[in-house]
Amino acid sequence: MDISQNWDRPAVEAIAVSLKDKPGALMLILRRVQDALGWVPPDSVPMIARVLNLSRAEVHGVVTFYHDFRHAPPGKNIVKVCRAESCQAMGAVALAEHIKQRLNCDFGQTSSDGTFTLDAVYCLGNCACSPAVVVNGKLLGRVTPNRFDEVLSESVANR
Repeated sequence: MDISQNWDRPAVEAIAVSLKDKPGALMLILRRVQDALGWVPPDSVPMIARVLNLSRAEVHGVVTFYHDFRHAPPGKNIVKVCRAESCQAMGAVALAEHIKQRLNCDFGQTSSDGTFTLDAVYCLGNCACSPAVVVNGKLLGRVTPNRFDEVLSESVANR
């Protein structure tokens, strides 16, 4: 399947048109597209550029500069691991290795079966409860490998 063709063009255009006159429209549009689709399809760049009267290069530059924008659809389950200093000091390095092995993918990747996407983040604002992880939008603190496995099993079962 060609993922570049598998996205909702009318939804992206509607988002772009609805936000084009707002201050900072490009970032607002990209954020809203990612919120709606889970990613910013590379093929949406020309459409967004046209609506905003920008060059494709300008839009592409913004999409690729910010690491938070996805360029491919995410997995069914999204796991974010804090990599900031507080979490690292409290065991996040070993936890991250455990998580990568458990999900069978590295940071910035989606597992080959499309079940998991693993993201590195650099502070979840939960430093007092380090190490912190987010599983499908649920913030967790004081995560151990065993607790991660339990939460992951529950989270996947509920999806």
